[in-house]
Amino acid sequence: MAPSAQSHSHRSTTKGTQKGFKSRKATKGALKEIAKGKLADLSHRKTPHQQMMSKFDRRNQNKQKQLNKHKEHLRETNVFAGRDGAPRIVAVIPLCEDGDAAAAVRLLSGSLDIETEVPEEGLLRTDIDRFKQKVQYVVLKRDLVACLDAGRVSDFVIFILSPDQEVDALGELIIRSVESQGLSTLMTVVQGLDKVEPAKRRPQVLASLKSYVTHFHPDQEKVHNLDSRQECANLMRSLCTTTPKGVRWREDRSWMLVDDVQWPENEQNNVVLTGVVRGKGLKADRLVQVGDWGDFQIEKITAAPLASKKRRQDEMTVDESDAENLLDTPTVDQDDMADLAPEEIMMDDDIDATMSVATSDKRGVLLDDHHYFSDDQTHMPAKPKRLPKGTSAYQAAWYLGDNFSDSGSDYEDVDEQGDFSMGAPALPQDGVEGFAPREPTEFAPTEYAKSEMFLDPTPDDEAEAEQLAAFRNRNVDEAEDDREFPDEIELHPHVLARERLLKYRGLKSLRESHWEEAEDRAYEPEDWRRLLQVPDYKSTRSQVTREALIGGVPAGTRVHIHLRNVPTSLQSSYNPSRPLNLFSLLRHEHKRAVLNFNFTLSSDYTTAVKAKQEMIMQCGPRRFVIKPLFSQGGNTSNDVHKFDRFLHPGQSTIATFVAPMTWGSVPALFFKRNISSEEDPSPLPLTLLGTGTSMAPSSSRVIAKRIILTGHPYKIHKKLVTIRYMFFNREDVEWFKALQLWTKRGRSGFIKESLGTHGYFKATFDGKINPQDSVGVSLYKRMWPRNARVWKPEELVAGEGDVAMEVDTVV
Repeated sequence: MAPSAQSHSHRSTTKGTQKGFKSRKATKGALKEIAKGKLADLSHRKTPHQQMMSKFDRRNQNKQKQLNKHKEHLRETNVFAGRDGAPRIVAVIPLCEDGDAAAAVRLLSGSLDIETEVPEEGLLRTDIDRFKQKVQYVVLKRDLVACLDAGRVSDFVIFILSPDQEVDALGELIIRSVESQGLSTLMTVVQGLDKVEPAKRRPQVLASLKSYVTHFHPDQEKVHNLDSRQECANLMRSLCTTTPKGVRWREDRSWMLVDDVQWPENEQNNVVLTGVVRGKGLKADRLVQVGDWGDFQIEKITAAPLASKKRRQDEMTVDESDAENLLDTPTVDQDDMADLAPEEIMMDDDIDATMSVATSDKRGVLLDDHHYFSDDQTHMPAKPKRLPKGTSAYQAAWYLGDNFSDSGSDYEDVDEQGDFSMGAPALPQDGVEGFAPREPTEFAPTEYAKSEMFLDPTPDDEAEAEQLAAFRNRNVDEAEDDREFPDEIELHPHVLARERLLKYRGLKSLRESHWEEAEDRAYEPEDWRRLLQVPDYKSTRSQVTREALIGGVPAGTRVHIHLRNVPTSLQSSYNPSRPLNLFSLLRHEHKRAVLNFNFTLSSDYTTAVKAKQEMIMQCGPRRFVIKPLFSQGGNTSNDVHKFDRFLHPGQSTIATFVAPMTWGSVPALFFKRNISSEEDPSPLPLTLLGTGTSMAPSSSRVIAKRIILTGHPYKIHKKLVTIRYMFFNREDVEWFKALQLWTKRGRSGFIKESLGTHGYFKATFDGKINPQDSVGVSLYKRMWPRNARVWKPEELVAGEGDVAMEVDTVV
């Protein structure tokens, strides 16, 4: 029978979903479903505060940001605004031999119908009435030092290229050096493009020059043609309307380009420098750095406005005494010229501690912070006791002295550990006793079990010398050996290692072991404790930088700066055609400290640089002759860093020396002075070794020089090895006995005992070593950085004999 139609039901064809729960919180699955695979734009992520802001508040916030940005722009350009505004400093640098900076300035001025007499080298100030601006050109020759001096105070730098000649080595050196020290706004021009024939080659030449410039400065969009009057006018418009980018380290200080120098008629007067203040406000309390002259104190600062003809006629009627407008004078807070702390900080207890360390009687090498096996611990086998026969180890501890007679055979030799001496012959099988042991000597069997089978006969002196010479003259690859053991040294057999390496110590871990500074007191430099120490560098730097923001003569003011105690001998070396700079130093920047610079070798310099090599360093406004120490970078828990003998191509290091303090991350250039020879009679005056950046100074940063003494496995029995050629007498073995041994294949061990008088010793390792393996021990001593001295421009023309001459003037 068919089923009833009323009882039949069909499954629904659509599936309904339940209504979602109304909640402000969504699950992860729901968020993924809504996003449908799209990723959130993290650059526009809003903060919780922004999400709660209304639309009106968000608009108001954006408006405030625009106003602040506009005020900052006005503050940057305000120094150039007005009749008494500062001129825009433009350095014109030719990069090729046929470049003419003076001709380029004439073409730029002629495009605006300005006729002026341009010097071949020097300063030129021009008023641009069309744009209501003033431009001060620095016309330069192809002189590296002059280009560096002009580049660090310029608002704009113009590089002149040639369509015919390529940029030579000197031009490329100028490009890299000016860029590395800090470059504001760069513009590039080509001179003499209309001489290129046929004319259709000129666009190709421009494209080639642009490709060359963008290799150094990718932001260069165009190479301007000086032969085109329209392009010259467009370039002048850019110079007068563009806001220069500035240089970060320069804007933290007050600086100026010196327009004029007034030398005193007698020794009582002061030297007066004239120029326009730039950067931060100039304070009379701070010291100033003038070119390569050095640091000086300010006597006073007076106004020096450039008056018009009408104002000059009015000022003629004013008394000269009233005409001087005093802007700033020093206060009691003026910085002094002392570069070291007073000698009173050297306390008597420090001197006593130094003397005690220097004269202390040490009987072993220092390992971390302890002299092991010194004083009553000689690390020598204890003398055996005379004890009754059959005395156990426990009973032997109760016998305090040797109170028994030596006659008879009722006693036997037992060492301090309670073990019977192995010096006696083995007892016969039948138990006959009464054999007297031999006296322990260096030729006697060792105290350790299994040692007598490794006794080595003492060779005579001639045979030992022949074997040593054959070992050191073995045929090995020196380059590969130096790569595996870069700090390896070899001692002469007649040199006592404990005297030759008295300053060295051992470290269980170079990065973690404590460095005992008391051991270095006897060797530290005389003025080491008088150097500037900055415990909290970040906080002190922030405080000094904020101090420079307040007060002083504002930027854009033309002033006369009266300097104290300027040597009159500098007048003969002053050249008005070369740019002279003045930089105001921050507080404490005249004091000497242990400076650290991150030094990276230039990619064009393919030779390794040796540590303590003389080089010329420029850091901001200063130049020094330094002999730096190289050490590895990074942060270690004990602040100990390994000394590097060489800086190889493609590597970076930390260069350390003693010089006046520099706050902040200031770029530095490292040069090597070249000497003319028969092969190269006219080399470049300087070679750029590399660049760097100043770091926090620290006199507690330990630079540890490592040396490696290596030995040769002579006999091997499992983990027990006889080693020779590391030391050459028994006393040296005992002195360095506490140090850990290691091999180039990863084994480690310790010295067990000395053998004979020629420095042979036995050592135990954590595993069997290979006969071709080398055994080494690492020793460290602290290196002390050297003082820098003032660099003089006349040193570039010094003869070969003057290169190694040390100047007595120390910074």
